[in-house]
Amino acid sequence: MFKNYVFDLYGTLIDLNTDEWSDELWEKLAILYNYKQANYTPEEIHEDYCKYVEEEKKRVHRRFPEYTGVDIKIEKVFRKLFTAKGVKATAKEIDFICTAFRCYSTIYIKLYDGVIDLLDTLKAKGKKIYLLSNAQRKFTENELNMFDLTKYFDGIVISSDEECIKPDVHYYNTLLERYNLDKRETIMIGNDSIADTRGAHDAGLSTLYIHQSISPAVEDDLVADFKVLDGDVFKIKKLIVK
Repeated sequence: MFKNYVFDLYGTLIDLNTDEWSDELWEKLAILYNYKQANYTPEEIHEDYCKYVEEEKKRVHRRFPEYTGVDIKIEKVFRKLFTAKGVKATAKEIDFICTAFRCYSTIYIKLYDGVIDLLDTLKAKGKKIYLLSNAQRKFTENELNMFDLTKYFDGIVISSDEECIKPDVHYYNTLLERYNLDKRETIMIGNDSIADTRGAHDAGLSTLYIHQSISPAVEDDLVADFKVLDGDVFKIKKLIVK
């Protein structure tokens, strides 16, 4: 049926809930920076973080005006929070801050039921599996390793690396060109009706939409060749794996 299966990650394979607005998160992050003599109040570090994120997005937009959606490398923001206070941080220290930030902001994280069964089935049938995620590599690598998922993928494309996000067709084309994928043999599986299914459709791919509790609201007509509306991952195998 298909040779290449492209998966979204969060809301499709991994069920993740984070809160980057909690006072506790910014209190803890301020303490970490203060340990290194980069002195912040929780309110100040939150405000500066948001400011530097927007500055980085504007820089990427200037470099790639053709992109309809851009992403940044979040580690640049965490480094700037140090340099703004006159502190030089090592790469190892920045990695630790990234990890701590993600840990502190995570409410829960788990695999959806049926994910391992689906990936094992695809591998057993000789299918190629790819990841196309709007995500930060500094966060996502740890979470892929946490669930031992990396071994399943024949290719991984993460938006922070490419500085482009779904549903931008440029981002889909990055995956297709990098791994020399035939669109006619490739399907995108995701839980976002715009970023995943609409974006993949515009890029010329077949699509499967799976609705999960964390899926964004479907505001337009749902463009998908296959649909799983009750979040049952086991149904994906029945629909598109032969």
